[in-house]
Amino acid sequence: MKTVLLIEDDVVLRENTAELLELSNYKVISASNGKIGVELAKKHLPNIIVCDIMMPELDGYGALEVLSKDKTTKHIPFIFLSAKTERSDVRKGMNLGADDYITKPFTEDDIISAIESRMAKVSILKELNQNNYLKSNIVQPQPNEIKTLNDLKNFFDDYGVEFIFKKEDIIYHEGDHSNYIYLIHKGAVKCFRMDEQGKELVTALYKEDDLFGYTSFTTNTPHQETATAMEDTKLLGVSILDFNELLEKNHKVLFELVELLTDDLSAVKEQLLQMAYGTVNKKTATTILKFAEKINRKPEDPIKISRNDLASVAGIATETLIRALTEFKKLGIIKAEGRNIRVVDIQKLKSIT
Repeated sequence: MKTVLLIEDDVVLRENTAELLELSNYKVISASNGKIGVELAKKHLPNIIVCDIMMPELDGYGALEVLSKDKTTKHIPFIFLSAKTERSDVRKGMNLGADDYITKPFTEDDIISAIESRMAKVSILKELNQNNYLKSNIVQPQPNEIKTLNDLKNFFDDYGVEFIFKKEDIIYHEGDHSNYIYLIHKGAVKCFRMDEQGKELVTALYKEDDLFGYTSFTTNTPHQETATAMEDTKLLGVSILDFNELLEKNHKVLFELVELLTDDLSAVKEQLLQMAYGTVNKKTATTILKFAEKINRKPEDPIKISRNDLASVAGIATETLIRALTEFKKLGIIKAEGRNIRVVDIQKLKSIT
């Protein structure tokens, strides 16, 4: 019989839910707040945890954070149960490492299906891991075999938590704790900061197969910028705690991560120099090519990006950028397709840079 730890401060809801789960053949351990729930989780090591968010003593976010730092409990599937339906609340819970999120009021099918699907996932992953160890000739890189950046990305593919974001969704805000390091499986991401006048300053662009979110590889340091999806995006995340453990066992991959950081710093310096000393046309051309490289598989495909974003990266006023784009259109270098830009003559565009 599988054990469910139910953490809920509402007595009636806790008892009704416990009875519902018991009738579905689960053993239920109940707790009235997060503090008691954490103690019971460490003592009984349940198969899954269902937890409310707003509670006295220690809320659901706090309980998850404590349990995710403990080696004995960090792999227990965790489902939030709450009346909070704001997307930001859902995202906060998922960013902390929750496996699922059920909103009140819920049906019997809602909670049973969520529990069964999470339990099935755990079972499948265990079987896959066992098979991988037995079939070493086809095994993907295990944590003690990661030597290159490509091996590291394979690890994200195999073990990363999946996050889905729609275009313009916020992935994390400046000041949020960096709980995950992300690999972009599909889509593109923009990072930016706001200056004192409220102007958006783009600090980095990331495309498919890029890693980002690494404020620190070893500690939960707040993000220094905001990240948003530039198009529908799928991310694979590995928690800072798991990533730190992985690095401790795989020193060789550290050298490639240092090179990655060095490349990032070089790109930032180049962007700053371009913003400071480049001509308007050169800045505009370089920025269009940069976005084309980050967003499109083919540079000549339309760039679905706002003029404000282009101007922000180029380091020029939006009005100035628009004048440069108009000149490029007259020269037959680009075409405007609604709000999108399509490169017609990429060689001529590169010659300007």
